[in-house]
Amino acid sequence: MIDPQRKLSAAELAEAGLTGWRVTGEALAATFRTRKFSTGLELVNRIGASAEEANHHPDLTLTYPEVGVTLSSHDVSGITSRDIDLARIISGHAADLGVAAAE
Repeated sequence: MIDPQRKLSAAELAEAGLTGWRVTGEALAATFRTRKFSTGLELVNRIGASAEEANHHPDLTLTYPEVGVTLSSHDVSGITSRDIDLARIISGHAADLGVAAAE
């Protein structure tokens, strides 16, 4: 098990195999093209519920026609397994809504 308080290396991030997510500095980021504001709002609501459950909160932007998500573990100033886990959950919510991440 990976220590959730440890910053991940570039190799570990690459091994995570997150589709549609990119490393930007000390964070993971993705943009989900929702095409409809109501779909974007539903995605944000699902992300919010999952973030509360995980006690790990992303930065979100909701605009027409997309949702931007940035994940970082502020307590260690980098990306940890907590970010990878939440990114996978968020990608699952997007897939359930028929939304793809912009590459």
